[in-house]
Amino acid sequence: MNEVTAVAAGTGGLSRSLAPRHVTMISIGGIIGAGLFVSSSAAIVAAGPAVVLSYLGAGVLVFLIMRMLAEMAVALPQVRSFSEFARAGLGNGAGFLAGWLYWYFWVVVIPVEAIAGANLLHGWIALPTWQLGLALMAVMTAVNLLSARSFGECEFWFASIKVAAIIVFIALAAAYAFGWTAPQGATFANLVSHGGFAPHGFLAVLAGITTVFFAVTGAEITMVAAAESKEPARAIARMTRSVISRILMFYVASLFLIVSVVPWDRVVAGQSPFTLALTTIGLTWAGTAMSVIILTAVLSCLNSSFYVCSRVLFVLAEHRDAPQWLVKLSSSRVPARSVLIGAVAGVLGIIANAAAPTTVFAFLVNASGALILFVYSMICVSQIRLRRARERNGVAEPALQMWWFPWASYAAIAGMAAVLLAMAFTPALASQFYVSVLTLAIALIAWFTVKHRRQGSGA
Repeated sequence: MNEVTAVAAGTGGLSRSLAPRHVTMISIGGIIGAGLFVSSSAAIVAAGPAVVLSYLGAGVLVFLIMRMLAEMAVALPQVRSFSEFARAGLGNGAGFLAGWLYWYFWVVVIPVEAIAGANLLHGWIALPTWQLGLALMAVMTAVNLLSARSFGECEFWFASIKVAAIIVFIALAAAYAFGWTAPQGATFANLVSHGGFAPHGFLAVLAGITTVFFAVTGAEITMVAAAESKEPARAIARMTRSVISRILMFYVASLFLIVSVVPWDRVVAGQSPFTLALTTIGLTWAGTAMSVIILTAVLSCLNSSFYVCSRVLFVLAEHRDAPQWLVKLSSSRVPARSVLIGAVAGVLGIIANAAAPTTVFAFLVNASGALILFVYSMICVSQIRLRRARERNGVAEPALQMWWFPWASYAAIAGMAAVLLAMAFTPALASQFYVSVLTLAIALIAWFTVKHRRQGSGA
């Protein structure tokens, strides 16, 4: 037993206090974010009613990735972090890269979501946004320091509010679109009467997948949370089976009803299309209600970001890819030091944003743009290698397997490569792509530096 493992064992390891209802809602919360309630407006403007096909395409791609993850999770139950499947399939270098890139992706999300939440609260509370942002950071830091269960409980209620809101929206919008509550009758003509179903052509629909892909990512958070549940494999299997139905219901159905209720050319990028649809239906309270729901989505993402960052950093420390003092757990079996590092990153981001609002916020968004795609790609290649290794060694396949192997796995990799190429050649996204490539290069240099030092010390 090495020193790091001994330290972890001495603290009893991470807790297993998350109940099935927590893990279920964590997976839902990971899928439903502010991107659905607000950022979907930009996708509607770019693709028109055919945006539903963009979301469907992105959803299928995420579904394939989740299925590969599920196969590996059931075959390798000892792997406790989503990014560590890269280590299992491709070696320590891939584990180092995937872990740090994934951590960086989520640590950037912390100040981004705190700033977004502060801007929403500023409309109700007459305090500077930086003070409100710091207050949100303090609350979420406290929640994540208490215990894994306190995180799970908060996420359960945040996700419950989001799910209830979308179900109510779908019911109200469907009643209007079918003409049951609309004075002019059914409104499905809006799908084709304003320049056609795909007014900008189907190339815009394909390009739209690039934009909406990031909105439907996050389901892999369940892979991290499952390590602290009582039945990890069962939790992962249940999540994988339901992820596509949730994407279809929450994204595709709600977006389809929005462009049915409201002519797509009335949607304004940056403003919630949900609010516009509810206002069109005649609900005067729509603006206030959606602001509360969007705030809930932001807080949910902030909560999850804290959790993921701390657990990924903890596992990196266990593998000696991060400082070993990070492997020590608190009395409630929480990696408190890793949580506090996320808090420091958030506070620094908020302070920097207060000094240079436009510059800092844009940099934070660009800095993490394509990183999740790099990590997903490593995970997919790992799945193929691990599956091939089991076949060569005659090892029995797990109960959950990737469909149509290897072609579906290759299709997922090709899909992500297409998204990356589209980012590189789309002016609005190119800066995110190139900054992410620079971040990847820095991570590679860091790995070779660490590897060289280990070889020199004989570690």
